[in-house]
Amino acid sequence: MSVTTDLSIPSEEFLLGTALLTDTDVYVELERVVPASRQVLPFFWAIGTEFEAFERDVQSNPNVKNLVSLDRVKNRVLYRVEWSKAVESLIYGIAEVGATILEAQGNDQWRFRLRFNDHSALSEFQEYCIEHDIDFHLDRVTTETDTVRNDFGLTAEQRETLVLAVEQGYFDVPRGVTLGELADEIGVTQQSVSERVRRGAGSVLESVLLEASTREERSG
Repeated sequence: MSVTTDLSIPSEEFLLGTALLTDTDVYVELERVVPASRQVLPFFWAIGTEFEAFERDVQSNPNVKNLVSLDRVKNRVLYRVEWSKAVESLIYGIAEVGATILEAQGNDQWRFRLRFNDHSALSEFQEYCIEHDIDFHLDRVTTETDTVRNDFGLTAEQRETLVLAVEQGYFDVPRGVTLGELADEIGVTQQSVSERVRRGAGSVLESVLLEASTREERSG
């Protein structure tokens, strides 16, 4: 049975985090991906406003050979990066055990959501991190069955944001609170709140509707 984990890790613990760590308001987000080799992931989204300073800081890092802006949508920029080093211990460890990066974002502190094929693969990953002195904190471990039954696959941040949004009337008509007001209360960017609400609501709807559809098919 597949296992989903939430873990947090300081940026200095892995190459990608170190290279993308800046003093700007920009934080980095990775899309769902299955790492396939030792190479560091070449694409990432940056969210914020201080992109010129962010680019200067990243390009000055000795681990970065080149940084190219590919697309820009409001306060999000898609970058392609060419790395000076070929090996990234953390990402290689994820690739070694065949895990999938479901979500990853951060600046000085990163949060990863990983899916492993089974508990054995998770144990292999933990052993790999110990052998390579990669220090991380395992925040949560769930199986797919637990995910559907207990929290619809929500991360802790998504659950917190959705609960607050419901309590304060974000889904009411008219709305009782804006995304900006939710962001101020939680202490994150409006973009981050928007993504938590969108992805969290999508996870809940997918779990509820698909489960209901499955029950109908079985009863039919």
